[in-house]
This record gives sequence, structure tokens and C-alpha cells, in this order.
Amino acid sequence: MHTHALTTALTLYRSGTLSLTQAAHRAGCSEREMIHVLGKHGIAIRESFASHTSPDNTPARAD
Repeated sequence: MHTHALTTALTLYRSGTLSLTQAAHRAGCSEREMIHVLGKHGIAIRESFASHTSPDNTPARAD
């Protein structure tokens, strides 16, 4: 993870601009890694990890 990308992702997640998935992507890490980093920085997780996948564990689609 690049420091600048991570800092930006944390800031945007904290402000509600990015979802967990978006923040992880921006930071260059997995959602699980992002959850860990959020915890280390004392940032509350707004959404559950399970909400980002459908029951068969494929990514949810918006269309």
C-alpha cells in the first residue's frame, strides 16, 4: 500500500465519500486488509463485509 493512497482512502472513507470496497481499491488492498487498517486508525466500519457480495460470493452488480 502506498502511504498517500492509503491516507486518501482513509480520509474519503471517514467522510462517507467512499464505500469500504472503493476505499480498499483506492488504497490498493483487499477489503479485509482495509478493515484491519480502519481499526488501527480508530475509524468505525459503516458497513458489514458481507454486504459487498451476493450469497454465492460474487460481487454485487449495480445494473
